[in-house]
Amino acid sequence: MEIRTLRYFLAVAREENMTRAAEILHVTQPTLSKQLKALELELGKKLFTRHSFRISLTDEGVLLRKRAEDLVSMADKIEKEFISLDDITGGELYLGMAESHQIKYLARVIRDFKKQYPNLHYHITSGDTEQIADKLDKGLLDFLVLAELPDSRKYEYISFPEKDVWGVVMRTDDPLAERDSISVEDLIGLPLFCSDQAWEADIKTWAKSHFSQLNLEGSFRLSYNGSVFAREGLGYLLTFDHLIDVSIDSGLVFVPLSPALKSSLYLAWNRYQAFTPIAERFLQKLKTSFAED
Repeated sequence: MEIRTLRYFLAVAREENMTRAAEILHVTQPTLSKQLKALELELGKKLFTRHSFRISLTDEGVLLRKRAEDLVSMADKIEKEFISLDDITGGELYLGMAESHQIKYLARVIRDFKKQYPNLHYHITSGDTEQIADKLDKGLLDFLVLAELPDSRKYEYISFPEKDVWGVVMRTDDPLAERDSISVEDLIGLPLFCSDQAWEADIKTWAKSHFSQLNLEGSFRLSYNGSVFAREGLGYLLTFDHLIDVSIDSGLVFVPLSPALKSSLYLAWNRYQAFTPIAERFLQKLKTSFAED
C-alpha cells in the first residue's frame, strides 16, 4: 500500500466525485479509478458505494479514511522534517493544545523564537487531552499542552508558570452573579456545562460527596461554545478563568469556586522522542523562558 494511493483515496472520499478528485490530483480519471480498484483488491474490501451523481464510503471505507489520514499526516511530517534538517533558519513544529489563558507563555516563546528562526513554521491542533494525546502517541505532534498531570511512564514534561482557576460563567442578571464565590451547594439542581474530561476528574474531586447531586446538562470540548449556551440562559458553565469574555458588554460574569479549585498546565513530549534540531532548540528555549517566569 503506497502513500500516493492513500492520497488518491482520501481525495475521492473528500470530494465524493471521481472527476473532481482526478482534477485536483492532476491525474486522469481512468488512472484514478484503476488505483482505487487495485486498493480494494489489495485490502479485499469494497471501499466505495457508487451512486448516480456521487460516491460514498462503505463502513470499511470510513475505517480506512481514519487510518489513512494519520498515515498521510505522518508521511507529510517526516518529509518536512527531513527537508528542514539542513535549514539553520527554521523548520516545522507540531503542537497540540488544551484551552488555557497560559497559552500566552507559549505564544510569547514562539514569537521570540521566530525572530531567531524566521523560517519557523508551526502547526497547532486544539482539543481535549484524549484527542491531542492520541496524536502525540502516533508521532503526529512534537509537543502536547494538557491540563492534567502527564503519565511519567510515557512522557517527560515541564510545568507552566501559573495555575488555572476554576469558576462558573453565568448571565450577569443571574442571582448567583452577585456572589464572591460559588460553593458546590449553590450548584445542586442547576443545569451545568463542562467538558467530560474535567467533569469526571477536577469537578468530581472538588465536589466530593455532593458530586452525585450535580447535573451535567451538556458537555463541551470548547468553553466558548458552552458560554454561548450560558448566555442564552440554558445553564452554567464550569471553566477556567480568562477563557471567556466577561467584559461589561458581554452579558456574562465569572465567579470563582469555593473552596478554590486550581489546575496546573503542562507541556509534555514522548519520553523517547527523537526531536528534529528545531524542536530540540525550541524545547530548550521553553525551559529557559518558563524558569524565568
